[in-house]
Amino acid sequence: MAGPGTIRGEHGAVGAVTDVYVRCRRWVVQTLMRRREFLVQSIGAGFAGLAGTLPAVRAREARAVRSVVQLSPELEPLVRWLEDTPSERLVPELAHRIRSGTVRYRDLVAALLLAGVRNVQPRPYVGYKFHTVLVIHSCHLAALDAPPQLRWLPILWAAHYFKRCQAADVREGDWHMAPVDEARVPPPQKAEQAFVEAMERWDEEADDVAAAGFTRAAGLNRVFRILFRYAARDYRSIGHKAIFVANAYRTLQTIGPQHAEPVVRSLAYALLNRQGEDPLRGDHPADRPWRVNRTLVTKIRSGWSVGRPDAGAADQLVTALRDADDRQAAELVVELLNSGVAPQSIWDGLFAAAAELVYRQPGIVSLHAMTTTNAIHHLFQLADCAETRRILLLQNASFLPLFRGTMRQRGAVSERSLKEILSDGPAAEEPHAVLELLAEGQREAALRAAVALAADPGRKRALEDAVRVSVISRANDPHDYKLGSAVLEDAPLRSQPWSSLMIAASLLCLPHAAARETPVLRVVGEVS
Repeated sequence: MAGPGTIRGEHGAVGAVTDVYVRCRRWVVQTLMRRREFLVQSIGAGFAGLAGTLPAVRAREARAVRSVVQLSPELEPLVRWLEDTPSERLVPELAHRIRSGTVRYRDLVAALLLAGVRNVQPRPYVGYKFHTVLVIHSCHLAALDAPPQLRWLPILWAAHYFKRCQAADVREGDWHMAPVDEARVPPPQKAEQAFVEAMERWDEEADDVAAAGFTRAAGLNRVFRILFRYAARDYRSIGHKAIFVANAYRTLQTIGPQHAEPVVRSLAYALLNRQGEDPLRGDHPADRPWRVNRTLVTKIRSGWSVGRPDAGAADQLVTALRDADDRQAAELVVELLNSGVAPQSIWDGLFAAAAELVYRQPGIVSLHAMTTTNAIHHLFQLADCAETRRILLLQNASFLPLFRGTMRQRGAVSERSLKEILSDGPAAEEPHAVLELLAEGQREAALRAAVALAADPGRKRALEDAVRVSVISRANDPHDYKLGSAVLEDAPLRSQPWSSLMIAASLLCLPHAAARETPVLRVVGEVS
């Protein structure tokens, strides 16, 4: 497939991107300029200048690969180049390579994924520095939804962030994925059984060689059919295991299944992270929902996947999840399903409860309630095994009270419900100024404005575009991309008013008009 075309015209990267950079700096210095005016300039003028900076990513370049292809000869050198290029040189030189047409979008996404799984250990916590892998699909989603001329920026951000995570790994021991012990790889006909047995035993050494053998012997869907089941087996790493499984599968769909083996090996290693505890003999709270829910799934009625939409059931679930423990949450889901409620309404309640946690305590834990629910829901949709789908649904319900408990360990959790913001008075007259209101500390007014905007089909797109531009221009943390992409993907699938409330709540954890510019914009703006 042909790569993106080269830039035409006499203006190169420096002029256009520096123009955006200068606009950003001017906003900081000229404090009398209103934030809303700056936002309009950024969207309408500054970012438009990037069209002359980097070639547009063609839609077909970013779509998922449908057939198995051989790894291109250029990819391995690109991975090594990402690994070896000093951090301060990577983004500027990468921008030059993109402009010259020597780096294609899909190849760069693949190289970043492989560089991450090779060089960054998903231990002792499947998160932290390993976000260099976890964030790639979120950046890709942001790129897909951005105007064509902006699609490179999220991927350039991912490249910039890779060097930061690689450096952190070096400081912590300089881990590298070792070659497969080929002598221990099970034969193809026994690979799947060996993989399942190793996962059940939490046997890391056996699991690594089985993962390699299973990936070689089976197709991508068959391998991930097993991984889907274990994605939410335990609550360790506050949902990052499920996020890794979902995002790895989705990224491989984009870059091609020929890259799967090292990714599956990294996944297997991450999923067996137990931080010294023994899940088979111990009674750690992170493992209890799995043991309980494997029994509860047997009590769900046949035909459970078909039911009636029920807004009242979603409200009931949200209310219960304010206080229910992990077992009570799963039992309520079983009760609702057995009463004939459709899974769609159950998911409405789970997504709304996750969003409400963000409202009750905006921060790193609550935002993961939303991104974990995004991941588990996606696995639920993909899974072709009814038992796996049921266990994922129950595990998600059980995880939300665990998130609430983790939040309470960090500080006070408001008892106010998310819906209460709707009764606080009229929304702001100018709902397009949501990000400005947040920057000024007017949280409740911003939330009401966001709900009003998101509830209006004619204006909802304006809010979504503002959120995308804010993330792309101001992302300084992987969670900006993870949460932004998750909520913009999930909200359209949910019923009202939960769809609008989800978008509103997420803004409490996303960049607003006062956030500093993304380092990628600054670095590229300084290229000479």
